[in-house]
Amino acid sequence: MTLPTNLTELQRDYAVFLPALSSFYVNVTGKIKHSAGTNEPSVLSERIPEPISADVREMDYLRPDALWTYKWSLHSAGHSSLDVDKDLPRESMYRDRDRNTSFMLGDSGGFQIGKGKWPGDWKAGSGCAKAQAKRDGVLKWMDAYMDYGMILDVPAWLSRSPEGAEAAQISSYQEAADATAFNNEYFIRNRTGDCKFLNVFQGENHAQADLWYDQMKQFSDPAQYPDAHFEGYAMGGQNACDVHLILKRIVTLMHDGLLEKGQHDWMHVLGTGKLEWAGVLTAIQRGVRSLYNENFTISFDCASPFLATSNGQQYTHYRMPHNGKWKYAMEDAPDDRAFAKNTQSYDDHCAGIYDNWMPSPITNLMKVNDICVYAPGDLNKIGKEGKTSWDTFSYALLMNHNIYTHVRSVQETNRLYDEGNYPKELVDDNFQRTEVKDVIKRIFELDDLDKQMKLIEDHSRLWMRVIGSRGAIGKKTVNASTQFASLFEEVT
Repeated sequence: MTLPTNLTELQRDYAVFLPALSSFYVNVTGKIKHSAGTNEPSVLSERIPEPISADVREMDYLRPDALWTYKWSLHSAGHSSLDVDKDLPRESMYRDRDRNTSFMLGDSGGFQIGKGKWPGDWKAGSGCAKAQAKRDGVLKWMDAYMDYGMILDVPAWLSRSPEGAEAAQISSYQEAADATAFNNEYFIRNRTGDCKFLNVFQGENHAQADLWYDQMKQFSDPAQYPDAHFEGYAMGGQNACDVHLILKRIVTLMHDGLLEKGQHDWMHVLGTGKLEWAGVLTAIQRGVRSLYNENFTISFDCASPFLATSNGQQYTHYRMPHNGKWKYAMEDAPDDRAFAKNTQSYDDHCAGIYDNWMPSPITNLMKVNDICVYAPGDLNKIGKEGKTSWDTFSYALLMNHNIYTHVRSVQETNRLYDEGNYPKELVDDNFQRTEVKDVIKRIFELDDLDKQMKLIEDHSRLWMRVIGSRGAIGKKTVNASTQFASLFEEVT
């Protein structure tokens, strides 16, 4: 089966999905790369499927000469070493990448503050040394390695996280907003200009989100910060899971003069993994480009390809029936010590055990025992006979497959949506047929704030149909990890 390998070319004018690159994948491939050819390689060359090189450079999808290539990704400062002065070969996938042929968006680590992983007094102007070390480390890391990066926000939901509130010494929404504004000022004063920054919008409901916007929009204003204003936006909290609110915010930005070509060209929607959202965000991106800013790009991310592998599962196929439920399907991957000598093609094996099997360039090269490595009685690296037949490299191989399959699924969603197919939740048939993308198109055919806002409000019920909006999930932010089960169809 001939598979597309240049997924960058297939991206067209779609909203850009960013795989939320795991530190595991970065570190494993980085260690293999820099130990290849030495007396102590991280993985023996006979363990690597041919024709992949001993340094597994073909598994780095950011490279144009990879086994398959896709130029966009996201990585979090919260999962990285922030010491830019230290040589860390294990992080070479993003540290040493060619910035002319790849794109990296940096997540700031605000989630780590919210969960109490980065303790310190984060209140505005506290002078806390621990908080300042992280603040400075994140900024330097972004400037050194990222094309765009999010400012270090203190999430609005932090006060509801007992461990986070205690560790950060933040007890209210307003303290979180003030702390974020303090970080914004620090980034503006100390940035080098090597990374473009996204102003992060938080808030757990529409009222909070509007208040947050009013307090933070100044940091994107060229009139107030002519040489150092932020160049785009990251949508967090309710902003990231509510189509109604996203549309309101974009229209407001346009009329506030804060979505200007060459000055505010990027918007990222955090932790959005559902297939339906790919089509919705593409429709919004096209609308803004047609009316206001032809350079405007929306991106979105999730970590699901990596989370699935860590749960011992792999993407097997996707299901996109017209006027039905659109989902990725994932199932338990082969894991049996009896397969340690099984040299059958991995694709043939999977095609025989699953009702549907979607191969990838890397599974085209694999045998069953490239995944199921340990035989009965074999000891793992810590000298124990574990329950799994997988070793560390098994996980990296399947992550590569899962990333490829996820990207292909998102792109196929957009292709089918353009052809007139649609998932059930993006159409309201109760009175007269109303499709989400058609209403979005109409919003951006107007150039009048009041008329646009009225059209958005008049279709409140339609936005509620989009899973992930406030009608489906209430007032809390939902991301790839908290919604893992809802993103996939588990086949047993």
